[in-house]
Amino acid sequence: MHLPNPVDYAVPAFILLVLAEMLVAWAKDRRRYEPKDTLTSLALGTGSTVAGALTATLLYNLAVWLWQFRLFDIGYAWYWFALCFVIDDFAYYLFHRSAHRVRWFWASHVIHHSSQHYNLSTALRQTWTGFISIAFLFRLPLFLIGFPPAMVFFVGGLNLIYQFWIHTEVIGRMPRWFEAVMNTPSHHRVHHATNPRYLDRNYAGVFIVWDKWLGSFEPERDDDAPRYGIVKNLGSFNLLWAAFHEWVGIAKDVWAAPGLRAKLGYLVMPPGWSHDGSRDTSEIIKERWLAKERAREGAEWKKPTSSSSGADRAERRQPAG
Repeated sequence: MHLPNPVDYAVPAFILLVLAEMLVAWAKDRRRYEPKDTLTSLALGTGSTVAGALTATLLYNLAVWLWQFRLFDIGYAWYWFALCFVIDDFAYYLFHRSAHRVRWFWASHVIHHSSQHYNLSTALRQTWTGFISIAFLFRLPLFLIGFPPAMVFFVGGLNLIYQFWIHTEVIGRMPRWFEAVMNTPSHHRVHHATNPRYLDRNYAGVFIVWDKWLGSFEPERDDDAPRYGIVKNLGSFNLLWAAFHEWVGIAKDVWAAPGLRAKLGYLVMPPGWSHDGSRDTSEIIKERWLAKERAREGAEWKKPTSSSSGADRAERRQPAG
């Protein structure tokens, strides 16, 4: 059975919504859209589309080959589409979490996080090297279960369409019941933020319940507004550098690393890992931030309140006994 790629039909709507959001955002704060940044996002999205078209046939043939070893024969009834959508979204969660915890996968995914702005054009900032990083591995179990390749790729396209609208600051919070189950702009702003509190959180594609179940959920806080980008920002709108900078960094690190173990570490350990501990992973950044927070809270707890009387403060200064 042949199914269309739903993303192809959604692209005109993507462009119109970007333009509409641009008008709304500029009315509040023109800094929300930076022309060079937006053009870079659009160019990266175009390149990703071309790269995907070049590898689509190969991936589909691989899926069909694996499907012959399926455990079950699954048809095209609506409930199989629904089940496939849910399982595929969980597979996306696993991929997405790995893309932040394994540098080889991060080298492709970092493109999506490299903008210091958060708007609908950022959703189009996609990788050119997903095939090289073998990110498709996480979807292969669906074919072995028995979901037809056409169905899996179709629901994957729906998943991608859903994720488009959550890349915005124009929408604040959705209704509480919706925020409890679904991924939303608020949840995804956390994911794109570089604030220590928010690092490596909210990996969901469609259903935020995966994060809540597996301990990676963090709510957005009004007292800690998200700051976007990556820990070490690009500092450039160069298209090729945006697309390949992390691969260049991996190559340099592997070349200079002393010994096989260190070389392998630069491929499979989290971003920021180094064999000599000279760099910071997200865990180290968080631990350092938490230590400062605890020290600040401790200092505030010890500080006398303005309502305390002079006698009370004097009494606290008297030695015991």
